[in-house]
Formats: sequence, C-alpha cells, structure tokens
Amino acid sequence: MLLSFLFVAIGFTALIFGANWLVDGASSLAKKYNVSDLVIGLTIVAFGTSAPELVVNSIASVQGYSDIVLGNVIGSNNFNLFIILGIAGLIYPIQVQSSTAWKEIPISLMAAVLVILFANNYFLSSNNLIINRIDGGLLLLSFAAFLYYVFRQMRKEQNISTESIQQMTTSNIKIWGLVIIGLSGLILGGKLVVDNSVKIAGLLGVSEKIIGLTIVAAGTSLPELVTSVVAALKRNSDIAIGNVIGSNIFNLLLILSISSFINPIDFKPIFNTDLLILIAGTVFLFVAMFTGGRKKLDRWEAALLLLFFIGYTIFLIKKEI
Repeated sequence: MLLSFLFVAIGFTALIFGANWLVDGASSLAKKYNVSDLVIGLTIVAFGTSAPELVVNSIASVQGYSDIVLGNVIGSNNFNLFIILGIAGLIYPIQVQSSTAWKEIPISLMAAVLVILFANNYFLSSNNLIINRIDGGLLLLSFAAFLYYVFRQMRKEQNISTESIQQMTTSNIKIWGLVIIGLSGLILGGKLVVDNSVKIAGLLGVSEKIIGLTIVAAGTSLPELVTSVVAALKRNSDIAIGNVIGSNIFNLLLILSISSFINPIDFKPIFNTDLLILIAGTVFLFVAMFTGGRKKLDRWEAALLLLFFIGYTIFLIKKEI
C-alpha cells in the first residue's frame, strides 16, 4: 500500500509540473500573438490548471471507472470553490469585476445545473442513469458558447487596454518543448494517479467515489490551489477567482463531455448530494458578491466556505469507514 501511495504522490508531482510547463509554453505562445493577460487567464491558465483533471478523467473513462470520472470532476469543483477560494479569501478579500459577478459565476452555476439534469435523465423517462454522448455533445456546445463569450471579452480587452501585453522573445523550440514536456508529464502522472488510486481504494475497502471526491480531486486541484493562493498573496483578485470559476466551467462542460465521448458515464444518485452542494456553494458565492456594498468575497464568507467543506469531507470519510 505504501508503494501505491508513493506512486500517487509521484503522479501528482508529474501532474503539477506538467501543468505548469504546459501553461508556461502556451502563455508564451499566446503573448507572441499579443493576447492579453486577462484572456490568457480565462482560457490558457484555466485549461492548464484543469489539464490534470482532463488527463485523469480520460484515462479513468477508458478503463471504465465512472465513479472516479464523476468524483474527480465534482470533487475538484467543490475543492476549488470551497477550499481554494476559502483559503485565498482568508489571505486577502477577493474583489471582482462586475462581469465576473453577473456573468462568469452564473455561467458556472448553469453548468452545474445542466450536469445534474442530464445525469438524472431529467429530459428522458429512462431509469438507467447515465451521461451519454448526446449529453456530452450538449455540454460541449455549451462550452463552445462560453468560448464565444470569452472571445468577445478578448475583443473588449484589446480595445480597453494593452498595457499588460508584452512581446515575447522566447524561441519557438523552447515554447513547443515546454508544451510537449508538459503534456508528457500530465499523461504519465494521470496514469499513475488513476491506477494506484484504484489499488488504494481496494486495499482500504473504500469506494472509488470517496477516492475520487477526496484524494484524486484534491491532487488534481493542486495547480488551481497554487495559482489562486499566489494570486491572493499578490492581491490579484481577478486571477484568484477567475482561475477557480474558469476551471470549474472547463471541468463540467469540457472535461465531462470528453469523458462521455470516450465512454458513457454511469451515474449513481449518491453523487446528487455533491452536485447540490456545488450548486448551493455557487449560489452562496453569487450572493456574497452583493453583501457589504461591494462585489467581493469577504474573509468571514471565505471562512464559511472553508469550514463547511472541511466538515463535510470529515463526515464523508467517517460515513465510509
């Protein structure tokens, strides 16, 4: 068992470094073409920090581990929302732009609602709960609509300000080298995490759902944690919350859709509780934007997010044991 834990740790290390290298390479490539920092944050950084979830879910889906697929995405989103924003908000109150409060947070809420409706066959009469390829296609179309929204934001940003844009002198060889090495690290790390997490679940007698919601979800969310904490320390609220909300949208609309294309995802009703917690947490975040007269997450609100999810995780583990 110790060897399995060691391989999981090595896998997470490879995922973190792989995601960092991928983001560095992609960011350098974007800046070569004068794409603003805001758009890079909404797209490349969000995708890069969600890359571990994508790789882990793709491998788990190929191998038919539906509980790990769902547990990783739902658990990662809850970890992002409650733990990462909780920690970042305690470090420094997170003040956001009006567009984040009125558009991006509601988009992430809509994504969670879509998933729970599709997973429970709300639009069908079938008793066989599954996220099939048609559901995945609709999620992917929703993701395309989100990208269109980001593209429009990019055009606004280019018209408003270009002061953060820097010409990059990094060579194409170095850029593509970072991208290739980063992807290799993600694939290797994802394989190690999935295979050994399943072994640990079997040895401990713990369900794959719990492993997915806790160990795998926390591990694949480490890039988001590092990114948002560093952003909070630098008092960059837009990156701190944009990274989390962007990653949650990527996870639900893109990663789940790709996973369902690889292999339709069997859905167990027990995951509804975790999805409802994600929806409730997102609603809480939206409401928090309008308390105190300013669009921000105060320290006491961040503390509530953090304490609730720590308590819920302890409850889950005790219930399983």
